[in-house]
Amino acid sequence: MSVQAMVLVCLSVLLAFIIIHKIMGSRHPVRSALLSMLIGLLSLAAVNICSLFTGVDIPVSRLSVACSAFLGIPGVTAMLLLQILL
Repeated sequence: MSVQAMVLVCLSVLLAFIIIHKIMGSRHPVRSALLSMLIGLLSLAAVNICSLFTGVDIPVSRLSVACSAFLGIPGVTAMLLLQILL
C-alpha cells in the first residue's frame, strides 16, 4: 500500500471518530446517525450519477455502501480520492 493510501485511510478513520463524537453529543443521536447514513448513501449515488461527466466512479459493493453509510460524506470523499489516486 502506498504512502498516499495510508494517509487517506488514517484520515478517514480520524474523520469517522469525529463524526461519531459529534453524533453522540447531539440531542437525538439516532436521528443524527440515520441522517448521516442517508446523506452518505445519497452522495455515493450522486458520485456515480456524475461519473458520466467526470469519468470517475466508485464501484458499488458491500464495502463501499458500508463505508458511505458509516462514514457519510467524508467516507465517500475518501473513496473518491482513493479512486482518483490509485
